[in-house]
Amino acid sequence: MGSLAESPKANVLIVGSGGVGTMAAYSLEKGGKARVTAVLRSNFAAVEKNGFQINSLDHGNIQGWRPSEIMNSIPDVSKQHNIRPYDYVVVTTKNIADVSPGVSEIIAPAISPGHTTIALVQNGLNIERRVIEAFPSNPVISGVSFIGATEGPKGTIKHDDHDVLIVGAFKNPNISPDVSETSAKRFVELYGSCAGIDCMYEPDVKFTRWRKLLYNSSYNTVATILHMDTSRMRVSEHIIDDLIRPIMMEIRAAAAAAGVNLPLELIDKMIFADTFEAFFKPSMLQDIERGNYIEFENIVGEPLREAERLGVPAPTLRVVYGMLRGIQWKVREAKGLVKVPTSPGGLKYGGANVKRNVT
Repeated sequence: MGSLAESPKANVLIVGSGGVGTMAAYSLEKGGKARVTAVLRSNFAAVEKNGFQINSLDHGNIQGWRPSEIMNSIPDVSKQHNIRPYDYVVVTTKNIADVSPGVSEIIAPAISPGHTTIALVQNGLNIERRVIEAFPSNPVISGVSFIGATEGPKGTIKHDDHDVLIVGAFKNPNISPDVSETSAKRFVELYGSCAGIDCMYEPDVKFTRWRKLLYNSSYNTVATILHMDTSRMRVSEHIIDDLIRPIMMEIRAAAAAAGVNLPLELIDKMIFADTFEAFFKPSMLQDIERGNYIEFENIVGEPLREAERLGVPAPTLRVVYGMLRGIQWKVREAKGLVKVPTSPGGLKYGGANVKRNVT
């Protein structure tokens, strides 16, 4: 359980061991400078029995691999005194901001105030705000991952796109910027010690996150709404012209108003980011096909709110956001969290007194 008498390797807890989290755990352990505990949920039994089966572009075919330790729940460092305080808690779960419990609530038992660095290897904008509010004395760092890694079946990882991780420090007003930056650079050292991957420090966190939104706010969302892979979108042409490119331009305009200059040439670069032969389904589409929640708030809702706050028109984002809220509502209903009443009493649009002009 991370004994206090162990070697001075960094003690790392990874929360979320799907494709991205498992490859992060593997890279950190293989680099030799970290001891990793991975928190598993639905795949715990499979990995406990057989380990991970990994088919990796960077590392080859790996059978039966496990990190130093696996757990099926978040450890409580205040109660389990044989656990050495975690130097890093790395969160690689999907960030479902509109569904409780949130990230801060989930990781709270594992955080040692003033010691643990929280690394958010997650998509989206403003994801650090609630975490800094919950843990004001802890450094919070940003990880923007460009890896291609998926799990299926449980415990089996397909890693088919090179592992690139860009790390920087979020601004925590409660602690010195030097502390956060040092924690971020130390994490780059830990992760980058593994051969075959690219991990780099980037001081401009805002640029990195707005840049990735060009893809995630457009392809990821439209694919989910239309149930369409990126190759078919490009064949259609009008989906690119009517939806993908306008969303990217709205993101670029909002970023500019927020002080982030995304070069115009990035638009075409992102449109052609996926190889045509891949017929790639972005992660949000994969989630909805599995009946899972989608992480739309931080990749559409937050940039939309930023655009509106700064007076930047974002009509396409607004429509896409409304559609994704509807899709999430359907997932909630399927999971039994929304009950549709048999009578309309009290509902804004459920009553019979609404006037309708029907011709």
